[in-house]
Amino acid sequence: MLRKYNQFNSKRRIKKLTEGELRHCSELAEQVRYGGNPEHKRNPGDFGLAPPNGPRSGKSLCDAVGIFSRQVALVLLQSGLRKGLISDRFNADWPQNIWSVTGDGYPLEAQLENPVTGTYHGYPMPSSDPLASEIVRQWNI
Repeated sequence: MLRKYNQFNSKRRIKKLTEGELRHCSELAEQVRYGGNPEHKRNPGDFGLAPPNGPRSGKSLCDAVGIFSRQVALVLLQSGLRKGLISDRFNADWPQNIWSVTGDGYPLEAQLENPVTGTYHGYPMPSSDPLASEIVRQWNI
């Protein structure tokens, strides 16, 4: 019998930050890096990524929300950090997730790839993700 799994990690929580923690997030924003993941790109643009050999269906694509540049992805990642939209789970000094919202109102999620370098990859959050609307709400506060 096949079991149906929830495709969204139910352990994700937005961390409530103190003023000191929010300042620390702003400091991290100056150090964070964006690596990217080819599974979330139809057109690799300037990400320097080769298309995946076996693309997995169901992956949300950055192309769908107009993100074609590594610089744009990095700015969105930095903005999420500066706003303090981070998860309560950490690996070394880095939050496991950082959330952001595009200028057109699309929520984004980034996952930590490398805790040594502070490198993330990100993707648009599907509207079916229960956390997506909360990210947009908190972004607009």
